[in-house]
Amino acid sequence: MTRSWLRSYLLLLRWSVIRLRYLLPMVLVVQVFLAVGIVVGFAYLLPSIDPATALYLSTGAPTLGLITIGMVMAPQLVAQSKTEGTFTYNRTLPVPRTAVLAADVTTWLLPGAPGLVLGLLAAVLRFDLNLHVSWWVLPAMLLVALTATTIGFAMAYALSPSLTSVISQAIVFVALMFSPINFPADRLPEWLRAVHEVLPFQYMAQAVRETLTSPPGGITVLPFAVLAVWCAAGLAITLRVMTRRD
Repeated sequence: MTRSWLRSYLLLLRWSVIRLRYLLPMVLVVQVFLAVGIVVGFAYLLPSIDPATALYLSTGAPTLGLITIGMVMAPQLVAQSKTEGTFTYNRTLPVPRTAVLAADVTTWLLPGAPGLVLGLLAAVLRFDLNLHVSWWVLPAMLLVALTATTIGFAMAYALSPSLTSVISQAIVFVALMFSPINFPADRLPEWLRAVHEVLPFQYMAQAVRETLTSPPGGITVLPFAVLAVWCAAGLAITLRVMTRRD
């Protein structure tokens, strides 16, 4: 059973990469420019940058890159596949639905790695940061990427293509301008801070920031727990739609 699932996964992954062979390099380029651009470009908007601001910009850039890939680009492509009929075709394949989802998620996770590395490198060079990277950074990055992608898939699978496109555009706007990713949460109005206590954005940023800096108080467990709940919810909705009989 496991061998059959793995074979299906590898074949689906190969097919996804071939199908998106012209798009994935562009995704990689956009993600790199986004991560580096936030570090460099936002610095021009601020008259002076203290160490705290530099830290938020540096750790917020990779977080926004993962959100953009998982919650904007991936769902928009799913919406396009619905229009083209590829989505319906995938549901008819005689392979495990979890293998289809795993292949799709892997396809979108791979282009994110170079942007993360280059964004952090740009931050270290631009702000002369001294990061204290924890070994938890890889699980944190993977969890953030999985959460963003599964939420994006759940949205795209459950909603119409037009609504998916509108919501995904709204997400990148909210994440960039009104989420405590590149700045502390106490700068937001109280009602918006309360909203972000439920949404995953600030927990994504916190998980990345703390694992890259290893604060004296230790890495907080709450962000990992909240993201795990959001990730599980996204997976459940996605699999429910994939296995539903119309």
